[in-house]
Amino acid sequence: MEYQKKTDELYRELSLYSRGTVLKDEPLKNHTYFKIGGPADILAEPEDTDDLKTVLKLIKKHGADCFVIGNGTNLLVSDAGYKGIIIKVGEKFNYFSRNENKVTAGAGTLLSVIAKYLAREGLAGFEFASGIPGYLGGAVYMNAGAYGGEMKDVVTSVKCMDMDGNVHEFSQKDMEFSYRHSKITDSDMIVLEAQLELNFGNKEEIMEIIRDLNEKRTSKQPLNLPSAGSTFKRPEGGYASKLIEDAGLKGLRYKGAMVSDKHSGFIVNYDNASCEDVLGLMRIVISTVYDKFGIILEPEIKIVGTKL
Repeated sequence: MEYQKKTDELYRELSLYSRGTVLKDEPLKNHTYFKIGGPADILAEPEDTDDLKTVLKLIKKHGADCFVIGNGTNLLVSDAGYKGIIIKVGEKFNYFSRNENKVTAGAGTLLSVIAKYLAREGLAGFEFASGIPGYLGGAVYMNAGAYGGEMKDVVTSVKCMDMDGNVHEFSQKDMEFSYRHSKITDSDMIVLEAQLELNFGNKEEIMEIIRDLNEKRTSKQPLNLPSAGSTFKRPEGGYASKLIEDAGLKGLRYKGAMVSDKHSGFIVNYDNASCEDVLGLMRIVISTVYDKFGIILEPEIKIVGTKL
């Protein structure tokens, strides 16, 4: 009862003082590519940086738990939802500006939108990200990559906000980028924007590379079913998808979840899967691969509100 009172009061104050969207008991399946996830006590989508400060101030005042999401492309959320407040850094942070071969973009800008813009401007180096469905903020947070490119190759500086509302700027070196990891991954900071540095190139050639990569992605990945992208990190010296396939698990179904029969690196929501269905299948995959090859697969997807 005490917790509910605190949540109601936080919701009331957020509705009063935040200029953004504030929703109560919002189903998180509406905000994830997996189409899985129970309700968040509160979901707040701030209007801008100042509004984000206001939201964080109120969260601190009430001592509430919070978790930050972007486009939800890499998340598996508990069926029970999230006890606390979800902060969505979304389309309100969708902006970019250009100065020669440098582009500054907001955390809520789609990677595909940035890639198309850069191609039109004849700026090369971001083609690898054209088919990644997430926002820039999440991509920087986890040093997202594809087809031999990673965010660390193009990011020169990142602006973040800590939980006290202070803004920090980090250089590429400060960000400590490594495979699916950055300085932000180990902190509670929120990415606000990033500066990218590209190379001048030929528009037609850049567009051709993007078309080729998107064709590859469409032909090889199960884009027709909800998923959170690659389920497991690439183990040292190999690929998770090959290990899973060699273990005979391609196409394996567990309740509503399935190891994709198109690309075994993906677990897909095949038939109205629950979070527990996906976790159950992940456990089978991890234990089978370990038994056969002695390699422990680690999740690449972020699990929220529950544990593997």
